[in-house]
Amino acid sequence: MAKEQRFKDKGAAGPTTKSSMSSEGPVNAVIEEIIGRTGARGEITQVKCTIVEGKNEGKSMRRNVKGPIRIGDLITLRETEIEARRIRGTFGRSV
Repeated sequence: MAKEQRFKDKGAAGPTTKSSMSSEGPVNAVIEEIIGRTGARGEITQVKCTIVEGKNEGKSMRRNVKGPIRIGDLITLRETEIEARRIRGTFGRSV
């Protein structure tokens, strides 16, 4: 009986959490600035990008990108509500 109850709770919560997230599809963003490298081996690049379309159009945010990237590249974001944490230190910043 406990197994059935757990299954019902999980099924009821599934659609609710999905619909509370962004209802719009993927959106495009343009890379403005390369902030630095992160990850255990430096395989992730942290960038600052501006969203081109959608409800957050014009918003500038920090994201982590895997793979080769240049300033001016167009990337597709699945969601625009979560921003990447700042990298500690001053990697790639010239003052």
